[in-house]
Amino acid sequence: MTPRIPVRKRLSARLLLASALIALCSVAATAWIAVATTTSALKEEQGQDLAADNSILAELSGWAATHPDWKGVRGTVRELAERTGRRIALTTADRTVLADSAPRGTSLPPSPAAAVDPLHTDTYTESGAQLSGIDPRAVGPFALPRAERGRLLAGAKQERACLDRFHVRTTLAFSPSGRPVVTAADAPEGSDYLLPKCGYLLGEPTATERKALDALTDGVRACLDDKDVDLRAPLYLTLETDGTGVVDAEVLAKYQQAAGEDDADTLMGCVTSARRAQLTPYVAPVAELFLGIGDQSVPRFDMSPVNKAKVVGAAGLVLAFTVAVTAVVATRLVRPLRALTAAAQQPPELHVRVPVTTRDETGILAEAFNDLTERRERLEAQRKAMVSDIAHELRTPLTNIRGWLEVTRDGVVDPDPALLSALHDEALVLQRIIDDLQDLAAADAGTLRLHREPVRVGDLLDQVAGAHGAAADAAGVALRTGVEGELWLDADPVRMRQALGNLVSNALRHTPADGTVTLTARRDADRIVLTVTDTGGGIAPEDLPHVFDRFWRAEKSRSRRTGGSGLGLSIVRHLLAAHDGTVVADSTPGHGAEFTLSLPAGPGPTP
Repeated sequence: MTPRIPVRKRLSARLLLASALIALCSVAATAWIAVATTTSALKEEQGQDLAADNSILAELSGWAATHPDWKGVRGTVRELAERTGRRIALTTADRTVLADSAPRGTSLPPSPAAAVDPLHTDTYTESGAQLSGIDPRAVGPFALPRAERGRLLAGAKQERACLDRFHVRTTLAFSPSGRPVVTAADAPEGSDYLLPKCGYLLGEPTATERKALDALTDGVRACLDDKDVDLRAPLYLTLETDGTGVVDAEVLAKYQQAAGEDDADTLMGCVTSARRAQLTPYVAPVAELFLGIGDQSVPRFDMSPVNKAKVVGAAGLVLAFTVAVTAVVATRLVRPLRALTAAAQQPPELHVRVPVTTRDETGILAEAFNDLTERRERLEAQRKAMVSDIAHELRTPLTNIRGWLEVTRDGVVDPDPALLSALHDEALVLQRIIDDLQDLAAADAGTLRLHREPVRVGDLLDQVAGAHGAAADAAGVALRTGVEGELWLDADPVRMRQALGNLVSNALRHTPADGTVTLTARRDADRIVLTVTDTGGGIAPEDLPHVFDRFWRAEKSRSRRTGGSGLGLSIVRHLLAAHDGTVVADSTPGHGAEFTLSLPAGPGPTP
């Protein structure tokens, strides 16, 4: 019976574990690559999209800050859409389309991305951000005419020349209103006093700016009056020196002592609201910005060199790990198979065994191979012994026949009836040996034919006893039978008489005169038990395992004094096996032997 293998030691479990481990590593590596590359790509794409969205909002806010309405913005929207690959749509608060880069009739995205309102959102001061406040590009009445810009530019050049004489490097830029702005770069320590000295021409508002500041001041005063705030001091608004707009902080600093903290906050609120009111006619009304994917084809994903290196590295590690695991598992699996192959390739007469080093399927295979080798060695020994035994058994009668025929031919002996009877007896011995060998060959080949029929056990025993009665009387042995109840067998009566006859004849040969041979039958559950018992010398314990072997005799001299070919008990075992029965031998030296036959009980004849 094949021993049960623990699950952890089974070959299939090891292969499954190795495959699962390799698959797990592959999945983990694939997931890591996918997450790493996708995260990087998404971050890059999100960053690009966010930058593009901010640039769109900043440019449209600049348009709104410098135009009193949205007329003519369609060209700018189409140019932005082509440059960024996004769908861009501008609508009023009630979703009336002002401009749209998509074909007419295309539905808008579910919600707007932002509101374009330069009077409340500053997208100019800090790139990529949406600050709270007024966009510096919304200058309105502070925009300088060409003449004033020319005069200020000339003053800016004089200022730069003045600072250059003191070895102060400067840069020149222009504010959204057109005012030039001079900025000192890498100014030497202690040169701060030079800036107001050289920049006196740029510190004063122009006529256009003064007019706008006066209008703004009037608006702030009206707001303060509405809120019942009295600063108890004149109100003057100034411009930042860099020209980016009105400096609210200076107003606070100038009137901080004259006004309380609450009044200062109110003042700043009035300045902001007055500026928005002043700029409203000069900027476009608030619009909602919708952004979509656009109608351009999505660019093919191009993996970066870093991601390519990650993929190649991870694939190489997984491949190396797979090869290593496969090599280890394959080596452990193939080693015992190679040992089996090498043992199988050895000459058959060596009967080589293989070491059993594992308890898995290969270990069981090695054990089975060793068992097969052992059985083959035993069968080879039995085959050699059988050939020798058959030659010995046939040699004696053939030698006798040949000897008598030769002396008869030479005229030494006359062929009288006694000689012919002796030759006939020797021929019968040969025939019996050949018949026994034929029965064994048929049993070995599985072609032993049985003609089953209901057999009454009592009649069977009587027939066997009757057939051997004369031999028993001649040997001075009592032959008895005994049956318990009405017993039936479903068997071949001829073969059963042959099996019992072999046992009885064998018992008669080994039972001395005045001995007894007994045949009995009884029922044991659903089986019939037949016994053949004698009162002979018995069988030695070391000989009991061999009594059913072919050509085996307890007499090592192989004398035929006791008769028999040594095949009778082997035939009995095969006949019982063909009837789904068993036969066992038991003996106590000096007290005879007992052979027990067990067969399935039959149903009896059908009435």
